[in-house]
Amino acid sequence: MPDTRGPASVKRLRAAILVLACTPALLSGAALLAQEPLQGHYEIREASRDGTGRFYMGREIARVMGHLAAGWLERPTREQEERTDLLLQMLDPAPDDIVADLGAGTGYFTFPLARRVPQGRVIAVDIQPEMLAIIERRRADADVTNVETLLAAECDPGMPPGTVDLVLMVDAYHEFSCPREVMLGIARSLAPNGRVMLVEYRGEDQSVPIKRLHKMTVAQATREMEAAGLKLVALDDRLPLQHVMTFRRSGPR
Repeated sequence: MPDTRGPASVKRLRAAILVLACTPALLSGAALLAQEPLQGHYEIREASRDGTGRFYMGREIARVMGHLAAGWLERPTREQEERTDLLLQMLDPAPDDIVADLGAGTGYFTFPLARRVPQGRVIAVDIQPEMLAIIERRRADADVTNVETLLAAECDPGMPPGTVDLVLMVDAYHEFSCPREVMLGIARSLAPNGRVMLVEYRGEDQSVPIKRLHKMTVAQATREMEAAGLKLVALDDRLPLQHVMTFRRSGPR
């Protein structure tokens, strides 16, 4: 479907991104990261305006969006701007799948996914308890029985090995403080035919109105996933702003 966003919609999106860029990171700011022991896979350099100063495979990790900006995730224009309805179709889970919504935020995708897996369940994973509290309130209000919440650690998603059929990450991975450790944990959590679907704003496209550190190129994402034993098996660019990349385990790691 063609991109139907008009100039006004793009202006609203730019304004929203500017607000987020000025929102303090609540869990993993540059000062906190600088105090951590430097692991061999990361470098600490001077932080850019929107970054943490922590670099992985040449990429500066972006600041975390705090829960005070949660309203942006639920903005009324999001479906039109990002075609989130099309993304949900592209995920195509089986009715009994176990799905992990990693970086679930307010549950924007959690609850539509729950309707698509009536015999399965969705695990909403986030490092911010405030976000999970929003999901738990929504779950109670809607009497949803197949949504669980999981408070993850910054470097450990906390999911049991070999249990998850689909891991979804929408515009979240670029903020992970420990991307290598998190992705190794995700790879271990996958069921035998499990897949990871990584959705990120297109870093190759200068016209995408998102700040640089909040975008990723396919090449960069592929390198980072390969480091965790995950292989790119599909790339879908039907969304107006984002890549949809599907990864599967490439073998024992």
